[in-house]
Amino acid sequence: MVPPNQLCLVLVIFLSIFSLSSLPTSAIIPKANVSLPIPSSQLVENLCNGKAVENRRFCLKVLSTPKIIAAMDTTQLGTLIMKLGATNAKATLNVYNERIKKPGSPQALKALNCCVEAYKYAILSFEMVSSELVEDPQTANYDVAIIGPEIANCEKELINAKVQAPRLLAGNRFMKYYISMGYEITSTLELENPKEY
Repeated sequence: MVPPNQLCLVLVIFLSIFSLSSLPTSAIIPKANVSLPIPSSQLVENLCNGKAVENRRFCLKVLSTPKIIAAMDTTQLGTLIMKLGATNAKATLNVYNERIKKPGSPQALKALNCCVEAYKYAILSFEMVSSELVEDPQTANYDVAIIGPEIANCEKELINAKVQAPRLLAGNRFMKYYISMGYEITSTLELENPKEY
């Protein structure tokens, strides 16, 4: 025969399980419009797999620093990407400025000056987008997107002037990669934070 204490305990457990199973799951797991933070490596992976990203390997490589891996959300990751884009644009601008000092044709000088202006614009845009990410992702998205035509025009001018400069062309290629990463992150932020009109 089962002692009464054990019988009561089994009955209480059974009734507790039975009563909980009849409750709707929303009573146990509240529904909320709060997204749980994605592990930072997953943030980077999601970004680099995005449709707008031109070079996935480049994306994964430049976003593998400890500071970027520590990014806790899309906004932090976006800010870091904009800083990387601005830093890359500054470095490439320095290469253009050094190249201008070397003698060349008037067409080459014109093309190089066009690129200098494009990179000054890229630096300002990346820096401006960093401040827009939280308040207006849609404007940030647009501001990143319009850097692309400036760099494309720079490339066109270099080709037309027959400027042979592998470092400059590599800088332009990398800038396109940063632009595509910036566009992808701002698109993601725009979807996460739709603007209400």
